[in-house]
Amino acid sequence: MYLEMDEYAPFSSIGWLMIILGALFVALPYLSRVIPDLERIPWFILYVYKRDGFYFATSPILILLSLLSLFRNR
Repeated sequence: MYLEMDEYAPFSSIGWLMIILGALFVALPYLSRVIPDLERIPWFILYVYKRDGFYFATSPILILLSLLSLFRNR
């Protein structure tokens, strides 16, 4: 028996993956404070900015992919 919901299974899996990645990226600034070894990760994968108790962590690859998707959809 074929169900219409089976068509959406791949999108559901991608959605869960995106939620997990989003939670990880939200947690990166906290993790960079707790785990100082994150600074050894190459800068193009993870960039950590520290100044006067302020921590900012981002992924340049993620920013580039976001920009590409914005320009591609216009």
